[in-house]
Amino acid sequence: MATTTIDTDTELSAVNSILGAIGQSPLTSLNFDNPEVSFIFNLLRDANVDTQTEGWHFNTEYHVKFTPDANKKIAISSDIISMDLHDNQARRHHDLVRRNGFLYDKTDHTDEFDGDIDLDVVRLYQFEDLPIPFRRFIIYRASRIAATQLVANAGLVKLLGVQEQQARAALQEYECNQGDHSMMGFPEALHIKHINHLETLDDNGRRNTNHSTIFSRHIRTA
Repeated sequence: MATTTIDTDTELSAVNSILGAIGQSPLTSLNFDNPEVSFIFNLLRDANVDTQTEGWHFNTEYHVKFTPDANKKIAISSDIISMDLHDNQARRHHDLVRRNGFLYDKTDHTDEFDGDIDLDVVRLYQFEDLPIPFRRFIIYRASRIAATQLVANAGLVKLLGVQEQQARAALQEYECNQGDHSMMGFPEALHIKHINHLETLDDNGRRNTNHSTIFSRHIRTA
């Protein structure tokens, strides 16, 4: 009886997929002394970083608490791609950036903080920790770039470009399903509540209840 082996993409299998796309033989291990292998791996790494930099549901976290150390500084690790003060569009007390590995406030011109800071952050994850649709898209993206730079075959580049577009569509569908985005683009923690705002009387003396809509942010604690 035939069986099906289910394997998820690894860095080795991803490199082999890219090599196969440009007509090269697969590898049994990643030997970075081989210039071609090193070049292909760098394409995979760059495609991974470029894709995650866009900020997606799986690598974006809201309301992350950062605590100053004994020197009143807040270290920002290298896996944080971007960050911003939580609710900064409404509370513009700080203008925060990363500088020399620490959080820096351009408004107060200091990297020292007296208390906790809540940030919205986009993190960079290892390739093998990504959701499968993202791994597939990154492989197709790197394959198209490899074909463009290493193979003088416009037809192959076009074919890989179509596969990349299809993978991007699958990625977007996954993102919409996971993120529960609305047509207005509100983040996942923003919910709509309806409240009774005002009661008035019409011409016949009957009460009319007018409803207004407010937006409230729900912070998940679990």
